[in-house]
Amino acid sequence: MQPHSRFYDFKPDFREPFGRDRDRIIHSSSFRKLEYKTQVFPNQSGDYFRTRLTHSLEVSQIARTLSEALRLNANLAEAIALAHDLGHTPFGHCGGDELDRVMKKYGYRCGFDHNFQSFRVVTSLEKRYQEFEGINLTFGTLEGILKHSYPYEKPFLNASLRSLFKTDFHPSLEAIIVDLSDEIAYLSHDIDDGIKCGLISFKDLKSSQLASEVIAYIREKEKITQEEKIFRHRFTSRLITLLVYDILENISPFTQESPQCAIYKANEPVRIAHTQKMQESIEELKVVLLERLYHHEEINRKMYLGKKCIKSLYECFCDEPSLLPKDWQERIQNGGKIHRVCADFIASMSDRYALKIYKELGFG
Repeated sequence: MQPHSRFYDFKPDFREPFGRDRDRIIHSSSFRKLEYKTQVFPNQSGDYFRTRLTHSLEVSQIARTLSEALRLNANLAEAIALAHDLGHTPFGHCGGDELDRVMKKYGYRCGFDHNFQSFRVVTSLEKRYQEFEGINLTFGTLEGILKHSYPYEKPFLNASLRSLFKTDFHPSLEAIIVDLSDEIAYLSHDIDDGIKCGLISFKDLKSSQLASEVIAYIREKEKITQEEKIFRHRFTSRLITLLVYDILENISPFTQESPQCAIYKANEPVRIAHTQKMQESIEELKVVLLERLYHHEEINRKMYLGKKCIKSLYECFCDEPSLLPKDWQERIQNGGKIHRVCADFIASMSDRYALKIYKELGFG
């Protein structure tokens, strides 16, 4: 993999190229906004719960750990992980789903996809250089942002991007690791947050074999009862450990020898993955969380407001572009499609800023 930047950097840099990417992502305004974007629990729910920012940090930590254990490029994995959610809208996945729905309803057939939006953020929406758009990341990081989530062939990619990033081939091993790390992070921290706020209990989780095994381990090996506050923290730690070790013990032989070359020649799905047994256990746990936590009426009620906010803002801005800030109006004047520009602006908002504008426009 060639770590070349899309544009020429005129001065030598003391950093490794992917480490430089990581630094540029961290210093972007889109990264800072993740602090006030919902993960699962609305940002106004309290200081404890994860946001898109803390989620991204947890994903990067797991991805770096896995990459170092597999002798891959930890800086590349960390850069992809820190950038993978930059394109998320306010109000979590329900906000993105609503923006996708209204865009398609009003004629923008490609709709909205947060992975592609993350790519757009770092290649065109952030402005850090006089000569070009974007933050000048390397090809390897851009490919990882665009293709870390399977399947790699996306309907919204034009022919040029499909050709450049070879969407019929696997991305780097680091990108695949980020996808796995994302799943490990949200499974563990969503349970932690859900139990903290009382929407789900360890009793609910016992219908999952994986969760039951973790609960039994903490009680029997660590001699901690479920009534103790520390039990929740030990559960989260043990679950992450189990999932990480399962990946490390399931690595296919070719990843141990020249993995960066082998990845692009692989005809079969790349074997950086969970064992079949663990993957089945993960799917079972996801079903429990979907039924008991993600669709909990308390979360649904709060997310309903988020969906109304997204829909109303989109319709207002498309109907009256003069409501947009000046720099976003200029994007339309310079040839940007109004539906795309309005969606970009809404996706860039934090939860609280979206609600502020929503109220200012008379909806609150």
